[in-house]
Amino acid sequence: MAILRATTIIMVFISCVMISLLYKFLLTYSLMMASIIDDGVEAGNLHHIYVMGAWMIVAALIGLFAGVMGGKYGAKASTGFAKNLRQAMFENIQNYSFSNIDKFSTAGLVTRLTTDVTNLQNAYQMLLRMCMRAPASMIVAMAMAFMI
Repeated sequence: MAILRATTIIMVFISCVMISLLYKFLLTYSLMMASIIDDGVEAGNLHHIYVMGAWMIVAALIGLFAGVMGGKYGAKASTGFAKNLRQAMFENIQNYSFSNIDKFSTAGLVTRLTTDVTNLQNAYQMLLRMCMRAPASMIVAMAMAFMI
């Protein structure tokens, strides 16, 4: 039985796409603000300030949506991983011989199925966040730096 099933991998992919989209919009705000200052404030163009302000609100809402969806799908991926891991561990425990059952206490097996898997689930989710957010932030920031 595979612990990382296709649905979990799809959730990871969707989470990565949403987090990348979030950082694209987060780092676009600085360009929009520069446009407001350069083309709106210095030129005295109030219409440009309003238009760019509206676009900033739209970008903020899209970034908010992407951040929420990235968190949602990241959580779904980590819970899917934990579910598959618990199921695999349970099936493995069911195949234990009587000598193995005597070696491990019931409390120890329950702890392995709950607390340890929950810790792995949390570590998986944090790893997914860190390993996606840091590179996405760096790539988008470098792209924005070269655009200026």
